[in-house]
Order: sequence, then structure tokens, then C-alpha cells
Amino acid sequence: MKTLSIIAAAALSLAWSSVAAAVKLPQLFQNGMVMQRNQPIPVWGTADKGETVTITFLKKTYATTADANGKWRIDLPKQKAGGPYTMTVNDKTIDDILIGDVWIVSGQSNIDTNLERIYPQYGKELDDYKNDNIRLFHVNNRYVTERQADVLPTSWKYCNKDNAWHFSAVGYFLGQKMYNDTKVPQGIIQASMGGTDIQAWMDIDSLRNYPGNYYTNYLLYTDKEYVDAQTRANNRAGEVWNKALNNIDKGVGKYEKADYDDSQWKKYSQYDNNQWARHNGRAIIGSMWLRQHVTIDKAHAGMAATLNIGTFHDMDYTYVNGKQVGVTYYQYPPRRYKVPAGLLKEGDNVITIRLICKTGMANFYKDKPHNITFENGDVQQTSTEWLTKTGGVMPEGPLGGKINTQNQASVLYNGMLYPLAPYAISGFVWYQGENNTGRAYEYGQMLEKLTGNWRTLWNRPTLPFNIVQLANYMEPSDGPQDGGWPQLREKQRVFTDNDPYSTLTVGIDLGEASDIHPLRKRELTERIAMALQNSVFNKKYALSPEPVSAVDAKEGFEITMSQQLKAVEELKEFEVMASDGKFRNAKASCKGNKVIVSPDFTVVLPVKIRYAWKNNPAKANLYGVNGLPASPFEIKVQMPNDIKNIDIR
Repeated sequence: MKTLSIIAAAALSLAWSSVAAAVKLPQLFQNGMVMQRNQPIPVWGTADKGETVTITFLKKTYATTADANGKWRIDLPKQKAGGPYTMTVNDKTIDDILIGDVWIVSGQSNIDTNLERIYPQYGKELDDYKNDNIRLFHVNNRYVTERQADVLPTSWKYCNKDNAWHFSAVGYFLGQKMYNDTKVPQGIIQASMGGTDIQAWMDIDSLRNYPGNYYTNYLLYTDKEYVDAQTRANNRAGEVWNKALNNIDKGVGKYEKADYDDSQWKKYSQYDNNQWARHNGRAIIGSMWLRQHVTIDKAHAGMAATLNIGTFHDMDYTYVNGKQVGVTYYQYPPRRYKVPAGLLKEGDNVITIRLICKTGMANFYKDKPHNITFENGDVQQTSTEWLTKTGGVMPEGPLGGKINTQNQASVLYNGMLYPLAPYAISGFVWYQGENNTGRAYEYGQMLEKLTGNWRTLWNRPTLPFNIVQLANYMEPSDGPQDGGWPQLREKQRVFTDNDPYSTLTVGIDLGEASDIHPLRKRELTERIAMALQNSVFNKKYALSPEPVSAVDAKEGFEITMSQQLKAVEELKEFEVMASDGKFRNAKASCKGNKVIVSPDFTVVLPVKIRYAWKNNPAKANLYGVNGLPASPFEIKVQMPNDIKNIDIR
């Protein structure tokens, strides 16, 4: 027995030594990966100090030795597009490798917007599409103050509806478009997180001396004990708030029931929230109940269906005939809830919403579908009028502390971007800015720092970026309007004009007044793809028109644009600064690549002209002959310096 124990111990020791010495690879290096064509291909990882690492790929062998810290790297030579191939790294084998183009799509929630969200926009074409030559790699959310050697566990997946259901719609369509155009494999890496600031995606070293306390705040968040304590306090505050609301809301367990008598409830349009979402003169912080009765005929009774009840602020629990069919915890997602077979009955049925508002004022967004879509494709419209009753009214004020780790400087760079380098890629798509509209004045500098950080990290100073400009959003305005959204768009435009390796994608005509996450992601991505092909493949696509110069002319002020313009009778959304320093609407027309702006009021020098300078310039109609919208802009007119005011009436 003793001899056997000694042998077993020796074997265990040998096995442990073997495990300890095993080469480790980052998450990117897995079955199904896509590696970049026509570039050296870095492969890296860790091993024991001094261990020999050998890679075999395409019948060739490459070797190196792990350094004193156990790190190693081998750069494979450039390869042509192709595959599938196999790679071995010591005792590890990676199968089904493709060589093609790799793109990183990053930013906040408009990159996060996934196939599930935009599915009704495209329907059957998403059902039918699958392509194993397109691979998707989703980086899981992680925000930390220390740079990470790797991302959280994830994997490469084939491109189809099921695998892309929670993947970036922009990333999905980018892979599809690029594959259709190039016929080479595509790898899409999504590293994004909704509701995040640009500074969270930047290297902290670039913000050390930048005004705004970004670096100081970062130092506060390096104390893990403090962050953990505040996080627990925040979570507990939310739990206590919900428990208190449930205790004072007399409707819980009653108002959602199918047989509840709601005959005394008041009926209002869902858009008349000044009536049903107020209590004692203030917006309700707490819960509101909404009910409506729907008559189902015999032919549709018992069918499975989808209940579409639009989008609203803030969160909801939704019931059909007393059974909960859905819950959504924040304002943006469209409510599309599955109604199981057998729940809808012939005759009267009741839809009940318990709407909870923690900040602001409860409201329904307009222009969203409200219907029951049956499994056979038939659609029955529901009403936008509801029987309403207040549930529980909570005190005003914040919930818990103010800790917001995900938006602190560098934390997403550390946890989600830094570990991806130096994986060989073709370029980046950056779609972010909504969270920074409150400090739009600094966004140009931030973009310069971010692109510089990332190019330095990859050691590629000419690495292409496509910057997606913020789309139109919020209620349109007939008069001039200033604010963070148009200012930030201008910072995006000016940055790309001054950075020879960046391009701008304009989506000022693809947004939605009531949804910060517009659904037409395929149309947007077609524009992104054109810009990337210009940067990476030296294509010569004409992108969105931009102003080149503006001068005084006989007919008014003449703006020269970067390309030929689509002829229209009258251009909208042009403004000129008047002599009182305020902008006023001005008439405009175009011919060739010239725009003539003709104000009928006195202007002041220096003359400034704005186009589409609003949150939602819904009437903007300046397009290139290529069909792409002009970017919003502000431009100064070149005029003699000795003239103080000009009466152009």
C-alpha cells in the first residue's frame, strides 16, 4: 500500500506540474476564430517562465520562449484569405480557423442594440440568413480600474439569427455587408456597453492632466473595498425602495386580476400623462396601473400571440387575464410580450400594466405599435386609451448612493478593450456620444485621445476609425435650437475632417423622435461599410456632403459643399446669426455643389450659418446626388473685416 501511495503521489505531482506548465491563450484564440488577412498575425499568451512555446500553422512551425513574467508572443507572417485551418500551440489545438477581415465595433447602447430589438424592422430576412463565413465574438461587460490580461469567458459563434439574437445589429449587418462585397470571411468583435461615457473607454494615462477631475475620480474608484461597499449599498437601497413601494401599493395582487372590477377607474389616453401620471400636482414617483379590455373573436380565441404595447418610461410588469406575460426593467426596449396558447379567450380579455417610474415622469413614446399579433399572422389593434389608477406614491429623491463605476475613466478600456490588443484587425467602428452630450464642448478632444490611445495600444498609428454621428432624436423644433446633441455632432464632424484615418457616418435622417435607439441599423451600416471600404480598401465612394467654404455672394451667402447636391426646390433647416446674436431661420437653395443661403434680416459679423443644428432636424433635406444626407454643420462666412453689420434684406 505504501508503494502504491508513493507511486500515486508521484503521478499526481507529475500531472500537476503538467497542468501548471500548460500554455494559456486569450479568449480570442478559440475554435471558429477569424484572423486578419494581409497583416502579420500576433499570437500571444502565458506559460511558465522560460518555457518553449511552439506554434504549427499551415505546415510551418514557429517557436519562442516565455519571458521572466511568463509572457510570450509570436507574430505569424501575413496570410491570404481562406480556411478553415487548424493551429496547434504546444498541446492545444484550435480548429475551424478562417483568414479574412476582422472589425471591432464599440461604443454605447446603439452598438449594443441587438437583433432582438430590431427584428420587427426586417423580419423574415433575419430568419432566413445564416453564414458560417461570418463569425461573431461578444466581449462581456467588465469595468475595472486595473488593466486585464484577458476578457471574460466568451466564444466565437457562426452568424445566424439565434447566435446574433443578443449581438450588435450594427456588427451583424457589417459582417453581412462586408462579406457580400469582398467574399472573404468576416470576424466581428463587439466590445460595447450601453449608457457609458467616452472617458470610460480611454487609457487613464491620457487623462492625468486633463481638467474635469477624471483622473481624481478614477483614483477614488481604485479602492475595491469602497466600491464594493457602495455597490452593496446601492443594491440594498433599490431592494428597500421596491419593498416599500410594494407595501404601499394597494393594487398588488388585486388590480392585475382578470375579474377585478375597474368600472370606477378613469379613462385617459396613454399620451395624456399629465392626467394619469401626476398626484397632488407632481409627477408620480412610484407605481401606476393601466387596464384595457379587448374583445377576442372565436376564430382567434386560444391562439398564441405577441402583445405589442410600445415603449414607455420607466419599467413595467404586464399581465393578460391576470397572468404575467412580461417584465422590462428600464425605458428603452419595445414591449413585445409572448402570450401563450390558451390564455386569450373568446369575448372579454384584460391587459394590465403596472408601470413603475423611479425618475422623471411616466410616459408612452409615440409612433410605436400597439396590437396583438396572432400566431397565424393576423393583427388586432389595441387601444391607446387605458383605465388608470394610482398605485403607490414614493417620496422624491435619489435611490441610494451616487456610485457609477461603469462611467469612471478607463474602467471599460481596462476590462474590455485593452485585453483585445494586439489582435490583428482591419479597423474600428465607434458609435457613442449620447452620454457625453452634457459636456459636448470637450468631445472633440476626447475623440482625439481615444483614437490615439487605441492606435498606440495596437502600435498602428494609421488604424482606421469610422465615427458614427449621433442620429436625430427628441421632438422636432420649427425654430433654432442649441444644445449638446448638435454641438457633439459638430465635434464628431470636425474631428473626422482633421484626422486622415477617420471617416464619418451620418445618420441624421435615420433616427426617431421617441427612441434614442433607432431601428434602421441595416441602412446605417451600409453607410458605415462604404466609409470603411474607403479607409481600408482605398475605394472612392462619395460619403455624406460637408461644407468646404462659405463666402459672401450677390444672392446671399454661398456655401461650397464637398460634392454635387441633389436638387430640391427649397432647402430646410438653415439658420443664420442675426445682428442680435441669435440664430434665425433663413431661406436656402442649391445648385450643383453650391448652397445659397438668403436671410431676410440684418446679420452680424462674423456671419455664422448652421444647418440641421437641432436635436431632431426633422425637415433636413440637403442630400448629395449619391442619396446620402449632408452632415449637420456650422460654418463662418469669409467676409471683409471692416464691415460690422450687413443688411441683406
